Amino acid sequence: MTDIISNLNAINTEIRAAESQAERKESSVSLLAVSKTKPSADISIAYQAGQRHFGENYLQEALIKQKELSHYQIIWHFIGPIQSNKTKQIATNFSWVHSVDRLKIAQRLSEQRPDDLPPLNICLQINISEEESKAGIILDDLADMVEQIERLPKIKLRGVMAIPEPAQSYDQQRKPYRQLYNAIKALNKPELDTFSFGMTGDLKAAITEGATIVRVGSALFGARI
Repeated sequence: MTDIISNLNAINTEIRAAESQAERKESSVSLLAVSKTKPSADISIAYQAGQRHFGENYLQEALIKQKELSHYQIIWHFIGPIQSNKTKQIATNFSWVHSVDRLKIAQRLSEQRPDDLPPLNICLQINISEEESKAGIILDDLADMVEQIERLPKIKLRGVMAIPEPAQSYDQQRKPYRQLYNAIKALNKPELDTFSFGMTGDLKAAITEGATIVRVGSALFGARI
């Protein structure tokens, strides 16, 4: 318990320091606690210490945790790959989806979002480094995809998510994030206000280049099982 709480405090301190160094407004960056493979008990500890946003990669595992933790006001984010046969449950049980990588998935999420829930917040997954091994939209297709998705009801396009290829230096880490941030700003759409990028190893670089959500897992909860 003590480790999770102390880790959470340390991560939030690091985020606030990076905001300050980048001359950004305090609390302009939110922490998304990546809780995949971690038990509900660990999520409960982090929640009671003030964390509210949790990210899950695996649908069936997430649904079990959501049931076990239904007494908490957790904001659940789906951040894993999306199969077409999983969209209905994702549309029903999450507030955010960060990994929309094709129009078909956005359409299904829109069609299957229950009418009694608010619009589903989504981010487009961008393959910013154009790696063959990764899913995602390339920047050349971004503007067209944004235009098509914004027409869909019951979802709200909030911004983008990206995981660039690893880079060793701080300057190299900043480059793809700056490229993506500038590409979104060039669309002149103020409603696209979410930049979900940056993890433990490149958190400072991501915040410097505009991240509004950073995703941290093992540094908070410990090594994955």
